[in-house]
Amino acid sequence: MITIKSEREIELLKIAGNIVYKTHQYIKPFIKEGITTNEINSLAEKFIIDNGATPSFKGYDGFPSALCISINDEIVHGFPSNRKLKNGDIITLDIGACYKGYHGDSAWTYQVGEVTDDLRYLMEHTEKSLFIGLKQIKPGNRVGDIGNAIASYAAEHNLGVVKELCGHGVGTDVHEDPNVPNYGVKNTGPRLKVGMVIAVEPMLTLGSPEIYILDNDWTVVTKDHSPSAHYEHTVVVTQDGYEILTGE
Repeated sequence: MITIKSEREIELLKIAGNIVYKTHQYIKPFIKEGITTNEINSLAEKFIIDNGATPSFKGYDGFPSALCISINDEIVHGFPSNRKLKNGDIITLDIGACYKGYHGDSAWTYQVGEVTDDLRYLMEHTEKSLFIGLKQIKPGNRVGDIGNAIASYAAEHNLGVVKELCGHGVGTDVHEDPNVPNYGVKNTGPRLKVGMVIAVEPMLTLGSPEIYILDNDWTVVTKDHSPSAHYEHTVVVTQDGYEILTGE
């Protein structure tokens, strides 16, 4: 069921979203060659708790960590470990924070040291596809308009669209209705209404968008091991468009 959030709920979602944004900003300087993903996870978890929230993902359906940390060909749901970042890697931090029962959710892909031109291209155009999709958000438009815009932009730039994974509603649960796919047909799907809160999160690949899941039953990897990037904002539908909740 799709819910319309009250003004009070939107204020709590803004606080949760801002904690997520601040966690990203806090962690960015630590993303360097030699740090382990466990160390990044621990730093972020402490920061979220110190800011009056709890990590949304830790324990969610049994997920073991505060962050999803995915490197190179890992698309989503990577487990933090003793793996050290290397120069030339790209790393996606998917961060969720729960404040007084309401969630913020945002993923961002970062480069480690110097990366190839192909990886810069992937990151640049995956991030741009997010904002292309967000431009479709206004009352009366439909969820399919968002996915159609993202997929069209990806096709123009020869990037693969992962279809098995999608955005979602956000509220008292970190994943609510509606699903927000990164592909679709214009003027189809649920209609957007003022007060809806959704996460839009394109996941694009340099190669094939086909996927498989590792033995941990969580981490999703590209089948051809091509790199993947992932950008996500949680937004609320407003009278004249949308407002990003996982920002300043």
